[in-house]
Amino acid sequence: MRALAAIVALAFLLIAPAEADAMRCSGRVISDGATRTTVRQFCGEPSDIVTRTILRRPYYDFHGRIVYYGDGLIEVPVEIWTYNFGPYKLMRRVRFVDGLVEEIETLGYGYHEKDG
Repeated sequence: MRALAAIVALAFLLIAPAEADAMRCSGRVISDGATRTTVRQFCGEPSDIVTRTILRRPYYDFHGRIVYYGDGLIEVPVEIWTYNFGPYKLMRRVRFVDGLVEEIETLGYGYHEKDG
């Protein structure tokens, strides 16, 4: 009976949803919902910034439930910051939507920045 309970518990651990990616800068964990100011304060200036916009339906967050309203689309600013922490650490790509971190992606190892 205990073996069956252990197998069931292990199965639940394996199917649990994966946590969103995060990164550590200056001893602080940066994760979804952080502002650009917070990320810049703890991680410094990124190696690259790409700016664009996307179109989304307007919505309202009603106690964790997203409620869409209106028929039109609104333009939302998106910034993608790339951090190169050097050749012995993994690079990170941080996607900001409307000024807040929406996604953090881990890339390959960094590289030496050329002076000039």
